[in-house]
Amino acid sequence: MSAARRTPVVLLHALSLDASMWDAQRRALQAIGHPVIAPDQRGFGSVPLGEEPPSLDVVADDLARTLDRVGAGPVLLAGSSMGAYTAMAFVRRHPGRTAGLALLSARTTADSPEARAGRLQFAELIRDDQARPALIARTTPMLVGATTRARRPEVVDRLLADAAKADPAALAWAQRAVADRPDATETLRAADVPAVVIAGAQDELVTPQETRHTAALLRRGRLVTLPGAGHLQPLETPERVTRELLALLDEIGTPAC
Repeated sequence: MSAARRTPVVLLHALSLDASMWDAQRRALQAIGHPVIAPDQRGFGSVPLGEEPPSLDVVADDLARTLDRVGAGPVLLAGSSMGAYTAMAFVRRHPGRTAGLALLSARTTADSPEARAGRLQFAELIRDDQARPALIARTTPMLVGATTRARRPEVVDRLLADAAKADPAALAWAQRAVADRPDATETLRAADVPAVVIAGAQDELVTPQETRHTAALLRRGRLVTLPGAGHLQPLETPERVTRELLALLDEIGTPAC
């Protein structure tokens, strides 16, 4: 079967990273013929931040234009953390364009007042040249689980380097956008597509209860919890994430010509 007839896979990255966080999954999927679209969010990688006010709706519309340019039909939409919030915004704003949904390390509900305040404080501090190094050193290791920190320090080093080189204005913009996201409960309830919610058993940012809530909303969804992983499973347990994406593609099947 030709790659052109396979479901395109869109991979959306987490905050402070870029599309390269999905390199292992991209290579594996392309090797068996699935078209992969792994865009950098505005402000990350080589993409300029622009002048739009912070909003995940803006990022979702950026993605829609990217898919328009390449002529992509309905896609398997996979997002990690901030990328998952973008995916939910895309499903809400662009109905009919998602053939399957993979949400990694994300909650359905809007931020509590306390969580929102924390994000906005991060957005302020990350632009402060004096406060930024300590903020990155304190928060970045929390993105992976205890097993990764102990056994794969190179992953932590990579995350620290990515956070240090990221544009502080883009980090602040993204945190404000995530802080202002709406509750996605009704969006997920209406999403009648094959779906998987992937969680890390050692995630220190999203609780198991929040993850179970997200999975329960998806009428065709299932929950997978990966042992030994924290918040960034594509980097921590790459082979297992790839297997789950392939299983979801099997559920979607081959789109009609």
